[in-house]
Amino acid sequence: MIYTVTFNPSIDYVMFTNQFEVGGLNRAHETNKFPGGKGINVSRVLNTLKVENTATGFVGGFPGEFIKDKLEQSNILTDFIEVEEDTRINVKLKTGSETEINGPGPNVESQHYESFLNKMKQTTSSDTVIIAGSVPSTLKKPVYKEVAEILKETGATLIVDAEKDLMKSILSFEPKFVKPNKTELEEIFDKEINTDQEVIDCAKQLIEEGAQSVIVSLGGEGAIYVDSNIQLKAIVPNGEVVNTVGSGDSTVAGMVAGLTTGKDIEEAFKLAVSCGTATAFNADLAEHEDIERILSKVTIKHL
Repeated sequence: MIYTVTFNPSIDYVMFTNQFEVGGLNRAHETNKFPGGKGINVSRVLNTLKVENTATGFVGGFPGEFIKDKLEQSNILTDFIEVEEDTRINVKLKTGSETEINGPGPNVESQHYESFLNKMKQTTSSDTVIIAGSVPSTLKKPVYKEVAEILKETGATLIVDAEKDLMKSILSFEPKFVKPNKTELEEIFDKEINTDQEVIDCAKQLIEEGAQSVIVSLGGEGAIYVDSNIQLKAIVPNGEVVNTVGSGDSTVAGMVAGLTTGKDIEEAFKLAVSCGTATAFNADLAEHEDIERILSKVTIKHL
């Protein structure tokens, strides 16, 4: 089974207004509510690609029920740990530009965390666990590292999409791949990155520290894949970027789906980048027909 882990999920409440006045009455002409969080986004795109998976993590209150209901309505399996406080609600205000207000996450108590770790201890070498995104501030533990230690024991495959310190904390556990974007890569190495070769050099350093492979998203310039044997760059078609939220998560889902269904590295990477691009061109996450259309336009070259 493929498990996606979202430690701090949310309802993403998107509001569209023609204009916004601070201190005044503003009216939205359209609103949307989506189950949010990086792992949940991966689950949704895997489901679009018809790859079975189970979403887990921590949820609470009526927002948590909304998330579970929405996922289950899409036939996505869920196995969340219930906490007492409400899952956060993030407001995304779209008025031409986008303003975000992210709510605080719920308190995750020690018994909730132990219940989650016990689930991870039930994994086997036939399972894949994707851990992604932030950790609730109330959880004062090296969460990523502790999960990675358990998966090393059970033999499950580890995949990680997280920011600087969280990602670096698990490199020695040899994740199947990690997926920083270019900005995150610059933060990890504390320097500006301007060329493909610089991206490759940084990715190779992450591999030297333990990652089996690295995917670096480059926004409209595509993405670069690096492992100990090959370096690939995906060139993506031009299009109107509607939504960058979830694009990286969609890339992760596409790569996992490709590898799970027996594609070689090049074809899996091509699917990954097609999923990420399709989400960027969509108001929500990638739709199957968009992925298929973009797939035929993505070019892969060896570097």
